[in-house]
Amino acid sequence: MNKLTKKRMQELLKNDKFPRSAKYDPEWVLSNNMGPNALWLTEWLCEKIELKPGMRVLDMGCGKAMSSVFLAKEYGVKVWANDLWISATENWLRIMEAGLENQICPIHAEAHALPYAEGFFDAIVSLDSYQYYGTDDLYLLYFHKFLKPGGQIGIVVPGLTQAIAGPVPEHLAKNRGSGKSSWSDDWWCFHTAEWWQRHWDKMSFMKDVEADLLPDGWRHWLQFERAALLTGKVSRTTDTEVIEADAGRYMALIRVLGRRKE
Repeated sequence: MNKLTKKRMQELLKNDKFPRSAKYDPEWVLSNNMGPNALWLTEWLCEKIELKPGMRVLDMGCGKAMSSVFLAKEYGVKVWANDLWISATENWLRIMEAGLENQICPIHAEAHALPYAEGFFDAIVSLDSYQYYGTDDLYLLYFHKFLKPGGQIGIVVPGLTQAIAGPVPEHLAKNRGSGKSSWSDDWWCFHTAEWWQRHWDKMSFMKDVEADLLPDGWRHWLQFERAALLTGKVSRTTDTEVIEADAGRYMALIRVLGRRKE
């Protein structure tokens, strides 16, 4: 990491929209980053998730477990930190460093082979992960079974303000200074809030489904990408360039919530 002072890192991450996240060590946040700021996404999601101390929460696709740490510290819940790309051992070390070994259980499991009992969780959350597997028409039919009747599921995913009909818009498709195309084929998992609303609403076992956009989400996303670049943690200049060029015309952060019917 570049030689920036902790004070400078705090300045780079200062965002009045996310006061709870501001309490966390900025170097820890930047060092464990794997995309849009996981703490900011979790804080926004938790505005509409009903969490109480002692509840069992699945953090699906938790990455380096920052969101799990946030949930355990801020709400006193018990978290199962599930990820495929990061090993349970690596996350366990982070969990112990945070002093949360009695509240967070790290799990290494693939999204279609989860080792949990049906109806086990009081709530399920997923930050910047669900888009990679949850766009399948039948995935929610499988996934919701791990949630107790009446329990909430909530996700935040990168998405679109409007659907792309036809070719990818030129400002998203063209090469940037990094020499790489801005648009990647795996971005076709990005959808609008309206798409997610329909995707969950059609399921007979879901109720109270709502999907919305984070106001100025692209600005928050860009702020964190710039901070990560300045600290030398990432070299994904393409992400910063495309978010800046798009300026909210298409790229967005989307929150989707629903409840399993009793």
